[in-house]
Amino acid sequence: MKIIDFKKASCKHCYKCVRSCSVKAIRVKNAQAEIMKEYCILCGKCLEVCPQNAKTFVSDLEQVKSYIRSGQKVVVSIAPSYLGIMDYKMPGQVVDGLMRLGFTAVRETAEGAALVTEEYARILEAGQMDNVITTCCPSVNDLIEKYYPSLVPFMAPVVSPMVAHGRLIKEIYGADTRVVFLGPCIAKKEEAEEDDRTEGAIDAVIHFGELKEWMQEEGIVLEQCESRPMANPNPKINRLYPISRGVIQSVMVSEKPEKYRKLFVDGIENCRELLEAMEAGEIHGCFIEMNMCEGGCIKGPATSKMDFSRYRARFQIEDQIEDAPAETEKSAVDVPMAKTFYSRRQNDRMPTEAQIQEILKAVGKYNRDQELDCGACGYTSCREKAVAVFQGKAELEMCLPHTYEQARSMSNLVMDETPNGIFVIQQDLTISEFNRRAEEIFGVSRSEAVGRYIFEYMEADVFESVLADHAAIHRKKLDLTPYGITVLLSAVYIDSQDSVLVIMQDITSEEKELEHQYQLKMKTVEAAQMVIDKQMMVAQEIAGLLGETTAETKATLNQLKRSILEDERK
Repeated sequence: MKIIDFKKASCKHCYKCVRSCSVKAIRVKNAQAEIMKEYCILCGKCLEVCPQNAKTFVSDLEQVKSYIRSGQKVVVSIAPSYLGIMDYKMPGQVVDGLMRLGFTAVRETAEGAALVTEEYARILEAGQMDNVITTCCPSVNDLIEKYYPSLVPFMAPVVSPMVAHGRLIKEIYGADTRVVFLGPCIAKKEEAEEDDRTEGAIDAVIHFGELKEWMQEEGIVLEQCESRPMANPNPKINRLYPISRGVIQSVMVSEKPEKYRKLFVDGIENCRELLEAMEAGEIHGCFIEMNMCEGGCIKGPATSKMDFSRYRARFQIEDQIEDAPAETEKSAVDVPMAKTFYSRRQNDRMPTEAQIQEILKAVGKYNRDQELDCGACGYTSCREKAVAVFQGKAELEMCLPHTYEQARSMSNLVMDETPNGIFVIQQDLTISEFNRRAEEIFGVSRSEAVGRYIFEYMEADVFESVLADHAAIHRKKLDLTPYGITVLLSAVYIDSQDSVLVIMQDITSEEKELEHQYQLKMKTVEAAQMVIDKQMMVAQEIAGLLGETTAETKATLNQLKRSILEDERK
């Protein structure tokens, strides 16, 4: 199942998500970004940084609505961060608003956190582990299991508050109850629905942004709702779990873990630095609270578009929480709390040095000086990117400096080698680009021409027209008499630069050839006319001679006729 999906039409040649992904869990294939699930830790950074909103959280909202429409028992487990995120006058209005949507009951996930706190307290009291890392954050758990598996023995073998609460709710309301987790985190969806170690505790996950839209659709305004109590006992200090150091504070209320130094970190880079220090053997005897999101779970990636600050949310949560151990149910139920963690590291095939060099050379990097390590592709070094290319996670074309140089080289080649004069004219009629052939046509160098006005070299009427009405001119014949050439001029308006691209095709030789052919034709016509005239004269002379001969013949024949007739009479 996908947790984060991509809109392919919007995602192309950006790489911002790759740059933001600390663990490089995003593959680029055919210029499109893809989440590699086996590497992803669902920190949600790619959702937050995507400039095109090409990445989306796969929603369970319709599934939740269908549970309610079908008349099933649907209980919501609401993360304590609601105290700082949602807009209400009294917290009980949130309960009423959710009940109006059709939920059977509303209970706080902090109720499950109280159970987790008890487990942590037991582990710390036993003192058997060198370091104890909290396992409430599924993204941190993924980070350790996939990238720091040697530290798995330090992970507290306890389920998260969400899972503990889901199991508790099903014990209270029955196994057929649908439990919906409501919070600010996207990683909870995978933990709830795809981890076979915690399968069945939670049936669906929605975030606060989705709830807000759902309530707007139903016309529910929290500030206008009644105040109703939560269905659970007051979890008190355990509501602090979403904020930095909240887990430690909750444990400290019920247990003073004197055997361990307390340490809390949040933010992926801080977490990675600490984990690397642990791998190096620099940290011992610590109870470590780790959160993937900076500031804790107050403002997770699923709420990044909601208009509130984590500082306001933190203050609101702290102001509403009683610094005391949680109340418990009179008839407590037995909830399985254990979870086994293990290595999920991917054993990637690594390239040889020769293979790395071959990939580097394919993008024009023949020596170390040419390896810019600019990070534009999303990788910290050219070598790291070359390894990713070898492993099928990246593409050669992701090297933006190389792609730019290729485009620039091709552009310069076309500009320099074309037989046409090409130049660009700005709105004020100054020249901003001037190719080699234009230099030959006008007899000035590019350095001389750029910045000068075009009307210093030729009439500018045609360019003023294009700049004014943006209508292109194609193959207009112009005689550039001062330069002794004839050209076909094409001028196209460039909207993005408010300028005119001009292409001049020199047709001087063609025009001369056409004139030569015309002169030949005219000479041929004159010669033909002379022949015709001469032939007419000959014809007329022949006709005259034929006319005289005919008259003489006629006279002779008439005379012969008369002579014969006279002889007959005699």
